[in-house]
Parts: sequence; structure tokens; C-alpha cells
Amino acid sequence: MATTKNPSPKRHSLHWTATDRKRIVDSLNILLANYQVHYQKLRNYHWNVTGGDFFDIHEQLELQYTQAQENIDLIAERVRVFQARPLSTYAEYLKESSLKEDSTVPESEKMMKNLLADYVMLIDLMCDTVDLTLELSDSGTERLVKGFIEQLEKQHWMLSSFTK
Repeated sequence: MATTKNPSPKRHSLHWTATDRKRIVDSLNILLANYQVHYQKLRNYHWNVTGGDFFDIHEQLELQYTQAQENIDLIAERVRVFQARPLSTYAEYLKESSLKEDSTVPESEKMMKNLLADYVMLIDLMCDTVDLTLELSDSGTERLVKGFIEQLEKQHWMLSSFTK
């Protein structure tokens, strides 16, 4: 008769140490804060874009901020899986975010360049989170964040095509 191997104690969130859960939550909250600042920048640009590219950019930014809003909710809910509190105020987001707000209304080309820089930073943060999830065998967060990376890489490609 074959014996059943006992699963590793770090195979899912119910068995992680408090320290491991905190490391994952901290990484997710940093990602959440940066994504929220980026989301608001998308909204700012969506509302305030002008010029001959208005319709194309306005529509594309709406698609991107809608997707960002959905992803932000998934990140916050993932933090709750670890029985922790996701950051939830703009004061917290601005304190933790490496991305900065843009209170200006730049020309559309500059808007796209600013968003491209945001995508690079967000993808870097997401890769850091994936590295941590691999170390801690957190396949749920790994899968979630890798999906975000795919989305943002596509958005980066689309915006970079606009700026050439």
C-alpha cells in the first residue's frame, strides 16, 4: 500500500508563519499603494486630455483605469486572505508609494511617457512580489500577480507604440 506524503507546512496561507504572512502582506500593500497612485493618475489624464488624440486616449485610459480598479480590489482582497488590513486611505498610499501624483495636465505625449514610467515601476514591484511568493510557496499570490504583469506589459506595449 502506498503511503501518502504529508504536505509541506508552507503550502498555503493557513500554515505560514506570522512573519511570512507579514512579508507577503507588506509586499502586497506596497503594490496596492503604488497601483492606487497610478490609478488616480489614469483618471486625471482621462478627464483632462485634450487635442487631436482626445478620443483615442480618452477611451484607452478608461479601459486602463477600469482594469486597474479591478486589480486593486483583487490585491486588497488578497491581503485579507492573510487576515491583514489592506492600506485604504490616500494618506497611506502616498506615504508608501514610490510613484508620485501628477497634479498637472501635460500634453498627451507627456502623459503617455509618464504612464510608461509608471508601468515599468509597477512591473518591477510585481516582479519583487513574485520573487517573494516563489520563496514562500505562495502560489495564489504568485498566479494573481503574474496575471497583472501580463496585463501591464501589454499596456506598456500599446502606450509605447503611441509615443513612437
